[in-house]
Amino acid sequence: MRSLNVVKTAAEVCPLCEGTGWKTLPARPSAPKDRRVTRCDCQLRTRNQTLLAAARIPKRYEHCELASYTTDFPGANPSLAFAHLSAAKFAQEYDPRNGTGLLIIGKIGTGKTHLAVGITKELILSKGISCLFYDYRELLKEIQNSYNATVQTTELDVLRPVFETDVLVLDELGAVKPTEWVWDTVSLILNTRYNDNRTTIITTNFEDQAAAGVSGSASRVARPESLGDRIGERMRSRLHEMCRIIKMEGADFRQTFRSASFR
Repeated sequence: MRSLNVVKTAAEVCPLCEGTGWKTLPARPSAPKDRRVTRCDCQLRTRNQTLLAAARIPKRYEHCELASYTTDFPGANPSLAFAHLSAAKFAQEYDPRNGTGLLIIGKIGTGKTHLAVGITKELILSKGISCLFYDYRELLKEIQNSYNATVQTTELDVLRPVFETDVLVLDELGAVKPTEWVWDTVSLILNTRYNDNRTTIITTNFEDQAAAGVSGSASRVARPESLGDRIGERMRSRLHEMCRIIKMEGADFRQTFRSASFR
């Protein structure tokens, strides 16, 4: 049994760095005897897998990749193809010094979350960027639960990683009925990340329109609720400063798939 363990351990040692975590770089012509080392790829892969596990991607979306979007959502609407290209370009050109994020707007079932998760995984696995995924409703619930004396956590424990992660994905923004507390919380999160120049990726089902009662906007009676209605006009304006907007049109693919499966 002992010999089998030795063989297994030896097989797991990286052949490039021999388990040290460092690999030797090629010598420079100007200094052939100068020995330089850098982190081995195996260490980078391990770190990236740790970042991926800490990103809180829900199991339902763990399979999502940018490369698989066109297969999972074979919609004919040109906006879906454009959204996919925009997401891939965003991940490829991501610069942490920039801070500009994405506001992905579309109806239910168009693949907004798929693209957001695909970007997240690409940034983590290809660039080692720390990312954090939160469903908007779950985040607000966790913050509210932190006020309970029986829960061994505080509001700061919940919000610190939300403030500090390089890239925050906030899924389904506006899904909670607006109250003063909700507006204040959204304002705190978005303004903190804006002031720290951190990237935020947001998905929402609500149209990017002004809140009812704002000059030039329709009344709520005349139209469905908008993003301005759900998060407040001030924060909607802030999002325009923080994010590039991607609009996704088309039918609910999941509903279409379910309907087709029963034919």
